[in-house]
Amino acid sequence: MKHIAKIMTFLVAITAVWISLLQTAMIPQSHTWLLPLYLIVSLGCYGLLMVGVGLMQFPTCPQEAVLLQQDVIEAKQFLKHNGVDVGSD
Repeated sequence: MKHIAKIMTFLVAITAVWISLLQTAMIPQSHTWLLPLYLIVSLGCYGLLMVGVGLMQFPTCPQEAVLLQQDVIEAKQFLKHNGVDVGSD
């Protein structure tokens, strides 16, 4: 619920700034109407950047790989014990 409150507060603040820019003549009105589009595009670029950084820093977990291999061996043994053909090792 906290995330929703933060997002809603952020959206209300952005909307208030946008409406105030529309009412004042600080920025030309043709540019002001495009600000929501710029915001959406920049948030998309930020999201792609964060996904790329996360993929570049993806941790390797060798100890988890060993545990997974042990689980696979245990599962194969269990299935063989119950008469299921699991193929060759």
